[in-house]
Amino acid sequence: MTVQTAIRPACPPPAALMGRTTRLGSPDQNEPLRAAGSVTQVSEGREIFAQGADNDVFYKVVSGVVRTCKFLNDGRRQIEAFHVAGDVFGFDLGDERPMSAEAVSDCTLICYRRRSVEALGQKDGAVTRQLLQYAMQNLAQAQSHALLLGRRGAAEKVAAFLLDWADRSDQQNNVRLAMTRQDIADYLGLTIESVSRSLSQFERDGVIALPNARDVRIRSNEALEDLAA
Repeated sequence: MTVQTAIRPACPPPAALMGRTTRLGSPDQNEPLRAAGSVTQVSEGREIFAQGADNDVFYKVVSGVVRTCKFLNDGRRQIEAFHVAGDVFGFDLGDERPMSAEAVSDCTLICYRRRSVEALGQKDGAVTRQLLQYAMQNLAQAQSHALLLGRRGAAEKVAAFLLDWADRSDQQNNVRLAMTRQDIADYLGLTIESVSRSLSQFERDGVIALPNARDVRIRSNEALEDLAA
């Protein structure tokens, strides 16, 4: 697959792409932007915006999982982040999208138009502070991913990924992976074979159990932390 076939030439209007959109705002009544957004539903596997598309909106995840990724010139895909409830994505510099965004699972999102938010920010300092917080959260997430990619071996990267995803889960010892193993590989800069081998080895060593392809039961947090160190 080449990059030309991987990327759509333009991003359709959000309402046409995602289906029903309503002016509901954020469910967090303390958020300064709560009245500025439109809530929309995105089905699993749908593209939210394309790499190279106009950078005129950004999103907050209410439920579900979103991946942001970049397609390289040789057709490879690098996943930059997985976004879960409370995360903001698409808050990018420049006029064009540096990455694409896709729904890993069925998602509920809040869509914010940049011009409307910028106009609000000129009148309300709380909006400006909220935007700064979003920017800092995205920077922290990018730094965390860079540190993860800097780990030496595949086993270290996969162990660190599982620990990070466990921290995001309601039940830390029972982790539901919304993404595929190929997604994990593209996020960690590994091959799918390396990811599968690491998970299988963890299971043989009694560190985790794999009831199925998407569920991970952590049997020893200490052992997993040692592997990620």
